[in-house]
Amino acid sequence: MDAVLLDQTRAPVAFGRRAVPQLFEQLQRPESDSRRRALASLCDLMHEPERIYQTVNGGFLEQLKGLLKDKDPTVRKQTCELLHLLSGHNIGRQALLSSSLLPPLSELLDDDSSSCRRNVHQVLNRLALLPAGADALLCLVPKLMMKLKEEEEEEEEEVQVLLLSTLSCCSSLDALPALALDAVSLVRHKLSHGSPNVRREAAAAMMALSVPEDGKRRVCEEAVLPVMVGLLQDTDVKVQANAAGVIMYTAITTPGKLQCLDLDVVPILLDLVSKKKEEEEDDNMERRRRMKALIMYSLRALTALAEAPNGRCLLLEQLPLLERRSEAAEEDEDIRRAAQTAVRVITWTP
Repeated sequence: MDAVLLDQTRAPVAFGRRAVPQLFEQLQRPESDSRRRALASLCDLMHEPERIYQTVNGGFLEQLKGLLKDKDPTVRKQTCELLHLLSGHNIGRQALLSSSLLPPLSELLDDDSSSCRRNVHQVLNRLALLPAGADALLCLVPKLMMKLKEEEEEEEEEVQVLLLSTLSCCSSLDALPALALDAVSLVRHKLSHGSPNVRREAAAAMMALSVPEDGKRRVCEEAVLPVMVGLLQDTDVKVQANAAGVIMYTAITTPGKLQCLDLDVVPILLDLVSKKKEEEEDDNMERRRRMKALIMYSLRALTALAEAPNGRCLLLEQLPLLERRSEAAEEDEDIRRAAQTAVRVITWTP
């Protein structure tokens, strides 16, 4: 016996290195049932990294192109699931970007099956984590924006999170395509969502959109800063950090400075800088990383606000706090340097 039968929903899997080629051969069969069973077995195998390497290096990826257009919705869904598993590894992401699969894959954003669409979003999101992936997906920004509007109506939280995350990655590379499609207004509505996951990704996307000059202008014109000031007090640290990042970028401009000062953001930023010291020593590395980002963005935002006379007057009164952060030997080096820069700007005299 040269194969092991798992169950009736899966194709027999040959032993050793013959398993992957044999299953890809079965994908060429005309019967939908055979293709479904082969895909189910391939998905099981792709949990093993060596099988992913074999699939990529064996040149099997292009064989999936036709399956993305298969008449059987289950075959399309399983093919997207297989691509999702492949994209979980860097070699799989690189291979996908080098293949001809992206155009037919993106067409499935309109598939009738919600699970198929979800798998497509998961694949695209993983690809967008690579600069080359974000670059390849820039042409899809108009479609992603349209889908984000649709999901707003359908209230699919997971897909909204994936869409916002992908948009954030693409906009971090080049925000202009999204800004041209009124992304600031669309993302602004997501900032008040009940889910912290949606708020987190929406704030991250807004931070990416606020980097270009046009983005800063739109943030000021479309009343985004009052929302961001509110998010500085969110219960989620990453939401707070992303909100501080938007303020940091926008406060570079004169209208941004004036709006932030009118919103009385200085005491809130100072509170974040002063109260979070003990939380930076949290044993959780990810939480510490987020806390560091929050403090860095807050200090840089305060530095930008100190360039305005009113901001400098407010911060001169709180100089001892920033000096402690700039002088403490046990302080994180990046935070200490950011605090030192803030102190220099606040105390600058012509």
